[in-house]
Amino acid sequence: MASRLLSRSAAALLRCRRNLNPTHRHPLAHGAALVSLLGPSGDLPATAESTILRDSARWFSSSATAAVVEVPMTADGLSVDSIAGKGWTILPEAESDWRSHAAAVAQSIKLIKKRLKWGWILERTKQLAVVLDRPDLWDDPVFAGKVSREHGELMGKIKSVNQFEQELIEHIEMLRMAREENDNELEMETMTALADMRRSAKEKELNALLSGDNDSCSCFIEVQAGAGGTESMDWAAMVMNMYRSWAQRRGYKVTVIEEVHGEVAGIKRATIKVDGEYAFGYAKAEVGVHRLVRISPFDSGKRRHTSFAAVAVIPMLGDISTRYQIKDSDLRIERFRSGGPGGQHANTTESAVRIVHIPTGITATSQSERSQHMNKASAMAVLQSRLDQLEIARQAQMNSEHTQSLNEITWGSQIRSYVLHPYRMVKDLRTNYEVSDPDSVLEGDIDDFILNFLSSSLDEADVSA
Repeated sequence: MASRLLSRSAAALLRCRRNLNPTHRHPLAHGAALVSLLGPSGDLPATAESTILRDSARWFSSSATAAVVEVPMTADGLSVDSIAGKGWTILPEAESDWRSHAAAVAQSIKLIKKRLKWGWILERTKQLAVVLDRPDLWDDPVFAGKVSREHGELMGKIKSVNQFEQELIEHIEMLRMAREENDNELEMETMTALADMRRSAKEKELNALLSGDNDSCSCFIEVQAGAGGTESMDWAAMVMNMYRSWAQRRGYKVTVIEEVHGEVAGIKRATIKVDGEYAFGYAKAEVGVHRLVRISPFDSGKRRHTSFAAVAVIPMLGDISTRYQIKDSDLRIERFRSGGPGGQHANTTESAVRIVHIPTGITATSQSERSQHMNKASAMAVLQSRLDQLEIARQAQMNSEHTQSLNEITWGSQIRSYVLHPYRMVKDLRTNYEVSDPDSVLEGDIDDFILNFLSSSLDEADVSA
């Protein structure tokens, strides 16, 4: 079945190619997209066209001097833009209507390009290609590596979108062929493929939200209790547990770096490391002050209390050129006994480590490990990330909400309210998105809040541009 579908797909592409005006599209661009769709050319029948497909793959992958911006079209001139502009009704996915599926995918591709800032990506890629062609580029290996990485990342985005467009056009051509030949089986297979593309397009829409410089990085999440004593410390612990649950739901690895317990309950502050792709891209939406309204479990009078907890998110940068260079002579390392609320949590050895960066006064502490050596390594990682923020701000003057630390968060910057009494609701004050099930939110179900904020942020940027 698979080989039959591959052969038909190749035939559909060749038929499409024969009916095209050669001045409009480069035939090799189609071969490259088909290679990506079908897999290695060795899976195709051994024909003369197989050579074209192999050559086109080499042509595409070696195109280091210009972005591929060919516009894929069907034999009768349908392109993604023309499909999106036809106003075809988009029906539920369960409906077997090829126009509906095609229109949904085309609209998603337009949205993806908007979120990726498609015009800027194409122009930036051309600029980088000019720099890459300079004969003296590698006289500065650090600069050359940075340019090469950025060019490769942008070309990857262009290639991914172009291939997705090409895939849609090829499925439409295949459907036309199946109907002309009264091949019901191939028609059903193609309709299924279009429906699969529609679902895949939604995932790509979400991925396009995370196109910032550091979005793909892992991160540290820091939570600090606000004014209010035990009440706020308990709330800070609830917020930290919410993020730990959220990270684990997404399959991220969570490591506790620092946790300073309150005298009665909760935490004064805590830091966790979240390892995983796009951890920072998602978690950056949580920076700010979180407000809780509830009947206090610590008040014998059962009165309603308002508590605050501040959240900061710091990316773990991988690009050496944007990292703060720390000198050993600028550090003061302090060792002390770590301990929790007592009992088994107490530590009688000086295994906890606090590192102070003398020029800036920034500190980092780790006491979660039994080994002093491991605590020092963890504290250095936190300190490095905090200092990296200063370097990012110096180099690129990045938007402050992506890089602010706990010390820079003011109590007026509330982003979300969690109300447990007299009614039950969680509301994001930036987007007005709200839910009436605070329990699920506090158990880590915060993706909808994050995605709503990321989407609205892009919309605001488009309006102001």
